[in-house]
Amino acid sequence: MCGIFGIVCASERPLGETLTAAAKRLGYRGYDSVGAATVEASGRIDLRKDVGRVQEVADKLRFAELTGLRGITQLRWATFGAPSIPNAQPHLDSEGTMVGAHNGNVVNNAELRRQFIAEGMTVRGTNDGESCVHAVERHVKRGLALPEAVRAAYNDLAGDFAFVVTDREHNRLVAVKKGSGLVVGIGPDFTCCSSDLPSILPLTRTVIPVEDGEIAVLEPGRVRLFNVSDLSEVIRPPKQASEGMGSPEKGGYDHFMLKEIHEQPATARALLHLLEASEHLPRMVDVLRHAQRVFLVGSGSSYHACVLGSTFWSRLAGTLAVPVLPQQFQEQFGAALRPGDVALYVSQSGETKDVLNAINFATPKGVAPLGLVNVLGSTMTRKVQVYLPLACGWEISVPATKTYTNQVIALIALAAAVGGHPVEELDAAPAWIERAIAKTDALMAKLARQLAGCDRLFILGYGLGHAIALEGALKCKEVTGLPCEGLYSSEFKHGPLAMVERGTPVFFTAPPSGAEMLTNHVTEVTCRAGHAVVLAAPNPQLEAEASQFIPLPVGSDLEYAVAGAVPFQLLAYYLSVARGMDPDYPRNLSKTLTVD
Repeated sequence: MCGIFGIVCASERPLGETLTAAAKRLGYRGYDSVGAATVEASGRIDLRKDVGRVQEVADKLRFAELTGLRGITQLRWATFGAPSIPNAQPHLDSEGTMVGAHNGNVVNNAELRRQFIAEGMTVRGTNDGESCVHAVERHVKRGLALPEAVRAAYNDLAGDFAFVVTDREHNRLVAVKKGSGLVVGIGPDFTCCSSDLPSILPLTRTVIPVEDGEIAVLEPGRVRLFNVSDLSEVIRPPKQASEGMGSPEKGGYDHFMLKEIHEQPATARALLHLLEASEHLPRMVDVLRHAQRVFLVGSGSSYHACVLGSTFWSRLAGTLAVPVLPQQFQEQFGAALRPGDVALYVSQSGETKDVLNAINFATPKGVAPLGLVNVLGSTMTRKVQVYLPLACGWEISVPATKTYTNQVIALIALAAAVGGHPVEELDAAPAWIERAIAKTDALMAKLARQLAGCDRLFILGYGLGHAIALEGALKCKEVTGLPCEGLYSSEFKHGPLAMVERGTPVFFTAPPSGAEMLTNHVTEVTCRAGHAVVLAAPNPQLEAEASQFIPLPVGSDLEYAVAGAVPFQLLAYYLSVARGMDPDYPRNLSKTLTVD
């Protein structure tokens, strides 16, 4: 995930401040490096880039000096290749006659790099944004003009992306969209394009959204759109953007948490593309197949993903994988660890101190370290043998949503690969999440309003539902301030049932294969006047026993595992808002915990 901005002007002018301001307005998306390039009237390309924050890099490399007819800036969130100057964007072609940048993931990046090197191109890094530029270069060398070369390159690139490129000769930018955001802005003597509105609105409110499979050719004061399929022109009148300056950053949502819940289908799709093309996946699978014992190590939401993943390890890989908290890993299992064991460390940030402590403890004992992590270049990525990126981009809201879901998907995919039984149904994961959001959003909002005045909650799960219950309870505790306990549903009668009073809300959830087992657990609550809310696939028996029944649109255990937490994410969000709290920044919590 990253952000791009490009501008082309009628006359040469200082562009450094414009590019820096645009980059800052894209900074909410998350990034680890930044770069800017301008093309002067003489044709000279001035490219400056480095790892770091926008203002830090801008000051260090003197972005304010940049002038030209056109310019491109990019914020990079590392997915292919660690954060570094060569991997920072924008990128040049082999001879330095073109410059371009991208947003998204080109999942056949490794194969393309091999092709480009074999074709004699100068490949300076490992970033897939560079592959976009070289893909265009390949077809320019074959005699195509820049727009036609972009069209041909589009067909060489697999994945979801948007990129913008220009050359030294023509005062234009050429951009293309496939899956990633791209919008064009039109001014009196300039045009610009960006990953989204925030970087455009200070310059113009006359905009044209670009659709997937379209090429935009930007010239000063004029934009033309073309279909990638046949280069036929697309006529789309500009519109006037009415959004306020801050609202586009949240995509029109009131909070980042809700935006990130709705981003889950897209990030799930990005992860599946990455897993399909990853060079690291076979290496990780080989290590796991030869492991004597496997431990799935994570904290908070990552631990809940591990709990769920361990079930699929049994079902799909036919082996035992022990989910464990990092502190527990050391204290409970430390004396028994030995060479041949493998630990798969799961982390959003890659900087969580508890997890790093576990790696530092277990690795010297011969435990092979592997990683699932969202932040490339983080400490964890440097401490493990092999890691897979979660491809979620920046998660601004403190409560984990899309990172948790992608951890679940990655763990299931790994279990299937280790067992030699690829789960083709997992390709439908984005659609499952979309359906869960569509079917339960309004219901959870209504339920949250009803429960806004309650003083405690319970969320109980059976089978796979146990991990869902743990995650749902954590979300509610994080953002509502309410005591909320997550338990295995059959454990409720062993003590916590004593806390049920008239009207006490108790949620139940289970996958299709275990829904019937909830019946007795539900009646234990309802016969004591508790309010039992059941979330499960349609089931007449459960519906008859529940105080409220919310049908989940899940047709299989696999679909439930991927999408089952979505309703509880929504419940936590709406309950937080109903109680007058800010779900993005819960009290006492931080996104990355770097203390013991």
